[in-house]
Amino acid sequence: MKGNKKKIELLAPAGDIDKLKYAYAYGADAVYLGLPDFSLRAKTGFDLKSIKEGIDYAHKLKKKVYVTINIFAHNNQINKLSSFLRQISKINADAIIISDPGVLLLVKKYLPKTPIHLSTQANTLNYEAVKFWQKNGVKRVILGREATLEDIREIHRKVPKMQLEVFVHGAMCMSYSGRCYFSAWLNNRSANEGSCTQPCRWNYKLYMEEPLRPGMMIPLEEDEKGIYILNSKDLCLIDYLDELRKAGVVSVKIEGRTKSHYYVAVATKAYRMALDSIFSPFTKGNPSSLLPLTKGEVGRGFAAKFKQAKAELQKIDNRGYTTGFLLGKEGIKRQEFKTSKQISDWQFVGEVIESKGKTIYFKPHNMLNVGDILELLTPEGCYRIKVKEFINPNSEKVKQVHGGTQGIYSFVLSKKCNVKWGLLRKKVG
Repeated sequence: MKGNKKKIELLAPAGDIDKLKYAYAYGADAVYLGLPDFSLRAKTGFDLKSIKEGIDYAHKLKKKVYVTINIFAHNNQINKLSSFLRQISKINADAIIISDPGVLLLVKKYLPKTPIHLSTQANTLNYEAVKFWQKNGVKRVILGREATLEDIREIHRKVPKMQLEVFVHGAMCMSYSGRCYFSAWLNNRSANEGSCTQPCRWNYKLYMEEPLRPGMMIPLEEDEKGIYILNSKDLCLIDYLDELRKAGVVSVKIEGRTKSHYYVAVATKAYRMALDSIFSPFTKGNPSSLLPLTKGEVGRGFAAKFKQAKAELQKIDNRGYTTGFLLGKEGIKRQEFKTSKQISDWQFVGEVIESKGKTIYFKPHNMLNVGDILELLTPEGCYRIKVKEFINPNSEKVKQVHGGTQGIYSFVLSKKCNVKWGLLRKKVG
């Protein structure tokens, strides 16, 4: 089997219209989004009007939008879905992502020409299941996160005409492909309806009880802090993109519709760089490259560019990275037992609004000080900068800028910089 010869699609999350635009600016080929009522993310910022705006924006860029309707629907949701699908049929979504067979039937009824993708929530891990969904009109299957690389290869061998998509980056669920009732049980908020409170991330204390001494609870934890026994590390498969391509995968997906536009931009940029490394030879001056390269790094080409892409993923908050189930051999290394806190040595501090000559105008998101080590991340590159002074909205020079303010601040670079999209971060570790 020669595997997939075409370029892999890079699919990014879009929690609102701004994140959609950042995803495309930083290299996404497509985004996935949905309404809170019908997708597995209740806290997203889309309505029908902004979905249409996003689709129109994407199509002008010759990019795609996939609309998620991947809840496990109750009767009351089915009753509302017909009206929603009639409206979606008018705005030209590039595909609908479903997990429920009943929803599948309604999508086929109201959007007969729109491709249907099967959500990872359907837990598809074998070729017979893929054949079943193919017979029922599904054009792409988003495989369960439990699928190994060999599983993927065999599914592609057995069902070569089915498009295969996999998650390659983002938060992992302790349950089986997200089929979790923990949140519903503890908080009456169901993960399968987009309202997970993530109790798997909580701090727990474990006790044992000896049958002849009922009520005598002996703590099992090593100290008073408890343990995070259910807390998974984050998925990261950037090292296995070429293997996934050869196995037959046509689309790789980043998790994170509720995460910040900084996360979306950086993760998308990193995977864009990595994919470009696979499909085109490295050349000096390639606009996809990030930090300036030394002569030695230019010589190493592919490896240097890949190293930069991986370094970007350490500059977004993460719980440590795992390859999940892909290789089938990590065991307890998939878990982070000491903390559930997301950490990074870099902090997002500002969003560029515009640039004029050498002047960069930005909206602050966290505190900045003169002398901080800053990086300006744009779709074209990443630039290390040092600011001598900030200018506040009253045109006054200041040494410090606080996050949460509504005003637009600025600073001057040593060289002209035409920045349409830009994010500022500072070194904190």
